[in-house]
Amino acid sequence: MTRPHAAQEGPPAECPCLQQPIAEYLDHLQHQKRYSPRTCEAVVHDLAGFSAYCVQARIGDLRQIDSHLVRAYIGARHRGGLQPASLHRHLSTLRGFFRHQLRQGRIDANPAQTVRAPKLRRRLPSVIGADALSAALDHSPEDALEQRDQAMIELFYSAGLRLAELHSLDASMVDAGQVEITILGKGSKERRVMIGRPARAALDAWLRQRPEHARAGEPALFVSQRGTRLSRAAIGQRLKAWAARTGLGVHLHPHRLRHSFATHLLESSGDLRAVQELLGHAHLSTTQIYTHLDWKRLAAVYDDTHPRARRKSSS
Repeated sequence: MTRPHAAQEGPPAECPCLQQPIAEYLDHLQHQKRYSPRTCEAVVHDLAGFSAYCVQARIGDLRQIDSHLVRAYIGARHRGGLQPASLHRHLSTLRGFFRHQLRQGRIDANPAQTVRAPKLRRRLPSVIGADALSAALDHSPEDALEQRDQAMIELFYSAGLRLAELHSLDASMVDAGQVEITILGKGSKERRVMIGRPARAALDAWLRQRPEHARAGEPALFVSQRGTRLSRAAIGQRLKAWAARTGLGVHLHPHRLRHSFATHLLESSGDLRAVQELLGHAHLSTTQIYTHLDWKRLAAVYDDTHPRARRKSSS
């Protein structure tokens, strides 16, 4: 079996023995697992890369694919510059794909199961200080679109929403003064989130002005100047513009607000399970990263204030 060392130029070829299994697997993800379109796009991208590699390796049958081939593929992508986080995603995609083939009886073992990607260094999320964020949020919007931006940021921070979750909100979900709403998160999992008083007030102010900006029949909560649903890219751009206008002094993006929501809530409550529920994390281990953030803050306070924290040199 040939082990290719470099990807060929031009569009990736498709391995004939993988075409039908990949098509069936995507149908399974879309219609049975109910995966989001973005997740399915990522799966298509990952499997297309692996399929092209199998063409170069002259794979003619699904059962020819073994752990050595998968390991060689991951190694080739690593040498090609793919970062550990992306390699972990590729491996996760392959494990899921071959797990499905195993259930279908097409193979006898999962060739990706024992393959490991390079160690992933998990970076701590960047958090905005609560006082700095509150001061920025105290700035009054000067027009309707700035009021829209204010409502978006208040909602991100109040409910710990992901970008996709805020982007998909319709006005009907929040136009009756609700302080709790149901969000459809990752993996089509529903969760309840809270809308605090400042966020509710900002939403109400925007909802009063929204009819003048939304096209007839447009359901989106947040609309652009054209009256249609504000795109994800535009939401990111508006957050950056808001941070610059209010003097926040940091690079602002939706996930940074989500990190700040989780960290500030955990610092105040110490209830990791509650934070897990509000964030919609499937596993507590995902939420536990915020305990590291809290410990980092506590360690800094200790170093700055405890009389015996910093011992002077005896020399």
